[in-house]
Amino acid sequence: MTEISDGPGATERAGAVLAQTLKPGDVVLVSGELGSGKTTFVRGALRALGVEGPITSPTFVVGHLYDGPLAHLDLYRLAGMGGEDPGILDPFFAPEAIVFVEWPEHAEDAVPPERIAHRVRLAHAGGDDRRIEIA
Repeated sequence: MTEISDGPGATERAGAVLAQTLKPGDVVLVSGELGSGKTTFVRGALRALGVEGPITSPTFVVGHLYDGPLAHLDLYRLAGMGGEDPGILDPFFAPEAIVFVEWPEHAEDAVPPERIAHRVRLAHAGGDDRRIEIA
């Protein structure tokens, strides 16, 4: 499925729509260039799943855990898991957790492949518009 978002509100709504299809244990991979709306999309999904309060990019802390259980990871700074403890991400992948992973290509081996429910790709489409592809 592909759609064009005309701004952050529409990108959040697209995340919220996808969230309604998720079940415990699902992992959603969210890719796109810097500033393409990955965190905005995830924010919409997490809000739809009941998260209140600030939802920000976990770039500097790798991930946030929320009640639900829900997890939001940003692997931008983990370009390859080379020097990292292989178990660093385990708490985020509890069996019943719904997990959103931004920049999954930076640590492909860290994501349990059998749990991947969707792959989302966001791209700039001019101005505030974003192309959102969900597979």
